[in-house]
Amino acid sequence: MAASDMALIVDLAGRDDELRRALEDLRMNRHAAMRSVLMKSLRDWPLRTARSQVLAVGAGDGAAIVAWLEEDPRNADALMMWARVLTRQAVRAFRQGKDEALLRRAARVARDACWAAIRDSPEDPVPGVCLLDLAKLPIDLRHLDPFVSQRPYQWGQAPEMGLFDGPWPLLYEVDRRDPGNREAYHRMREFAETCLSGGLAVDFSRWTSGRAPYGSALHVMPLYAFLAEYLRRHGDGRDGAIAFWTTAQVKHYARKACDDWFYATPDSARSQLSLLDLNHLAFVLVACGEVGADGVFGEIGPYATSAPWAQVSGSLGRDWQSEFRRMRDSSLRRQGGHRR
Repeated sequence: MAASDMALIVDLAGRDDELRRALEDLRMNRHAAMRSVLMKSLRDWPLRTARSQVLAVGAGDGAAIVAWLEEDPRNADALMMWARVLTRQAVRAFRQGKDEALLRRAARVARDACWAAIRDSPEDPVPGVCLLDLAKLPIDLRHLDPFVSQRPYQWGQAPEMGLFDGPWPLLYEVDRRDPGNREAYHRMREFAETCLSGGLAVDFSRWTSGRAPYGSALHVMPLYAFLAEYLRRHGDGRDGAIAFWTTAQVKHYARKACDDWFYATPDSARSQLSLLDLNHLAFVLVACGEVGADGVFGEIGPYATSAPWAQVSGSLGRDWQSEFRRMRDSSLRRQGGHRR
């Protein structure tokens, strides 16, 4: 079937059928399927992090989580999900431009929920990921750290020259529990973009990719930073927009993500790769003219994510799903089914 004829599946759960059933349950304010999904991902920290992030979106105002906590107030999964929901609400209020007093209150309430989850399940990295997400709000970063009084060094000091001071202790706590946690490093990148500058976010992403092991999803992170930089500079599609994607730097990191993450992952394990990462990689490979996009599109199949396609296409007045199909068709024609 030609890509132009392919029906796209745009779904928060992507290929995760168990997660999809849990989201359907949440729409009816039921939490049994969510409990089961989280129990099955216990100790699989990357899966738990990814699933809980999606479940927090599906939980909305958190009514199902509140009901769960009323039934079982000390349940570690329920406490973690409540931290997720409150963090998401606080960050959403920040993005909506709410006043700083309200944001500080929302951040403190979410922080307290994170700390409660950490006390109940100290080995779980997800509450720490939430604390990193809160770091972009107008709150003293040290007040997010439950272990601040135990730190023997200057809080937030950059680990290397050229990097920024920031919530590094929060990142270290997550990294200690789940080395290379994908969401944690993306939250740190978002902190740099939101509170400092796009250039520092790019620097952090390149530094992260340079330290990441073979096969790590962190090799894709520079592509997110480049996309944010592109939207700042060329969001209207003019003034050097095409030239932005064909720079040596973009080409290098697109090739690196393809080689050190996508092709480094065995075929049998590729169904577990982040669809958001796959869609970012496919977009940038096509935009910069590097080979390999056909293989990435093949793995994506019909599971397109709105980002990054909608972010770029929307500013140009184009339909993002049509752009996805066009770029997929073009890639398959140009590369003739290229595989490694």
